[in-house]
Amino acid sequence: MAHNLGTSKVAVPPHFPSINSTEPAELELRHWLRVSWSRSRDALGETDEPTAAYVEQVPVDTVLTRAAYPVLSALSAEIDNEPVSLILTDASGTVLSRHGGDRSLLAALDRVDLAPGFRYAESQVGTNGIGTALEVGAPVVIDGSEHFSGLLRSFSCAGALVTHPLTGAVLGVVDLTTKSEHMNALLLSFAKLAAARIKERILDDANEHDRAVLSDYHAVSHTGQPVIALGDEVLMINALTQQQFDSHDQAAIIDRIRDARGQAKSFTMLTDLPSGATARLSYQPTFVGDKLAGGIVRITEQLATRTAHMVSTPILRTVTGSSAVWRRTVHGVVESCRRREWLVLEGEPGVGKTTLIRAAHEHVSGTHQLAVLDAATLGAEDLLTHATAELAGGSDLAVLHAHTLSDNDLGELSQLLQEVEQGSLPREPWVALTMYPQEPSATSALLRLFPKSISVPPLRYHIEDIPELVPALLRTLGAPDLTLSAASLNQLSRLAWRGNVAHLRSVLYEIHRLRRSGVVEPDALPSECRATTRRNLTQLQSLERDAIVDALALHAGDKTAAAQALGMSRATIYRKIRGFGIIYRAPAVHSAPQ
Repeated sequence: MAHNLGTSKVAVPPHFPSINSTEPAELELRHWLRVSWSRSRDALGETDEPTAAYVEQVPVDTVLTRAAYPVLSALSAEIDNEPVSLILTDASGTVLSRHGGDRSLLAALDRVDLAPGFRYAESQVGTNGIGTALEVGAPVVIDGSEHFSGLLRSFSCAGALVTHPLTGAVLGVVDLTTKSEHMNALLLSFAKLAAARIKERILDDANEHDRAVLSDYHAVSHTGQPVIALGDEVLMINALTQQQFDSHDQAAIIDRIRDARGQAKSFTMLTDLPSGATARLSYQPTFVGDKLAGGIVRITEQLATRTAHMVSTPILRTVTGSSAVWRRTVHGVVESCRRREWLVLEGEPGVGKTTLIRAAHEHVSGTHQLAVLDAATLGAEDLLTHATAELAGGSDLAVLHAHTLSDNDLGELSQLLQEVEQGSLPREPWVALTMYPQEPSATSALLRLFPKSISVPPLRYHIEDIPELVPALLRTLGAPDLTLSAASLNQLSRLAWRGNVAHLRSVLYEIHRLRRSGVVEPDALPSECRATTRRNLTQLQSLERDAIVDALALHAGDKTAAAQALGMSRATIYRKIRGFGIIYRAPAVHSAPQ
């Protein structure tokens, strides 16, 4: 049945004054509308014709688009003869599609860029049915002169939010737009109907795995303990988690949980948090049949531990960092060395395991010799030969990358160290191993000789140490006169640093190679540092990202010129800038002194 949306005229809305005139004191406006105009003025100033920014081409395969297109196609058929366009946007206000509308209306919409690829956020065009619905978080009607932009006052529109039926996340807006003379009270009802049908379709099409994870989450989320759910496209935190942990601790917990993605076995781990507390995370996987769907993490205990300033952590000459997580790690390594307790340091490549061993040994043992042997570069035979000689000579021993040895070589090393442990030497040495996190089965005989293991955290777990790490690393590179601005340090703190401290050092080396002194602003950072994506990129993707960053720098941020230089369309470069999380800031222009 067709809905009559284009005949019955509603009462004339309150007239808004020109942007340059003063609103009469007696003008009574709805509060949210007055606030919307205030936001629009703050964002856009005194312009009466703000324009929408072009963002990218329409995404072809998202949760929203998969559910919305069949719904909107069916609904647009019901209003085929009405001068109304049914518009879908994403959560940023970017128009994804238009359905229905006569030729005259569509031409008028094109003239104001209310078309796929253009962003209709309040910050772009002021008060409107799309951007204001997103700001208010509720359905809205903006009629004629209620629009902030003079270009839009010949239209009336009604916007209703589309939310995910499981997570509650805002996915976008369904907007009905018509010429103001065709305004009808049914516009908002029809927009809400369309949003409801899309929501129902999302629920029907929801990933079976995510539904299973969310089912488990709802089963435990009201049990009186903090709970987090992790699925393919789901990450949910219950209110208790938000109440008991501040934003920094929540971010740390989420990082640890993301690292557990793909685990098919239950486990419990203790994790140090930026606040200095320790959280116990208990992970329980969720399955659909025999397929892993995700998991539920219960934060069953928050141990009251000493905060960073309470831990008596020595200052090591070559180790930098004051975060609670890092100081607890340093404290553990130094205490093991002080007690002559054999130690295994586990951690990802580049986290600083070798540096920690050297620094702790220097602090505790002074001038006593430490022999550092790398199993990854020495052959097994040379490793055992050197280790035997160094231990016989009274040295302490650090074996790096022990996990690279074969089972037979590990057995021989274990036999050598077992003889040492049984008192075959006049002086019992301190021995440390480094290895990457792995299943201990292959090294179990060797690890039995080591009473303690310490996990050295990746840099993303103590990202707050970057402002201290950067100047310290620059000094080691021979660049004491080179500093990074606060904006540059902030940008580095937004990156994932999959290569950890070693990766940060290589980035600083690249900066130092091109510049010897002065202050480094964000525009002078290497290309890889001006993108914030946290996904792992292939070599080809990394090259593409760097080429886009360099083109933007060459053309002072002009995306159209950069796209032409790279042989891309404007839509493609916008899409890739967003996908890579590229941030371009034009260099500051300093006026000459008067």
